[in-house]
Amino acid sequence: MGKGHRPDRIASEIQKKVGEVLVTGVKDPRLTGKLVNITSCKVSPDGSVATCFVSILNFSKDEEEIKKSKTEVLAGLNSAKGLFKKEIGKVLRVRRLPELIFRLDEAEEYGKHIDEILSTLPFEDYHAVDPNEEKENEE
Repeated sequence: MGKGHRPDRIASEIQKKVGEVLVTGVKDPRLTGKLVNITSCKVSPDGSVATCFVSILNFSKDEEEIKKSKTEVLAGLNSAKGLFKKEIGKVLRVRRLPELIFRLDEAEEYGKHIDEILSTLPFEDYHAVDPNEEKENEE
């Protein structure tokens, strides 16, 4: 395997290990009882920084409560960095473990935003072409 694949392999291991530790080893009250998922992890080419993207499942309708919950979870993850690095160090054989950065994964919110925009458009402006319909017209 070439050297260009190394950050991807490290990212995969970090994502897996952080997810395991979230389930089994974190005792922080800001994280316990919350549905937190590490959606992806990116490692810099030199391996010095690993950015973990986090999604938080929240059933509340109150925007203020959701925002507070996200802030608490990120603070909890940042305070548990030492535990994560210790556990990652047990499975990764590297000279220097990457610095962990936790960021919210905004993909779901962005997708919802796009759906809202599309739902406001009149149906005539965007209509999907059924590939089966095209074949029937050709015959």
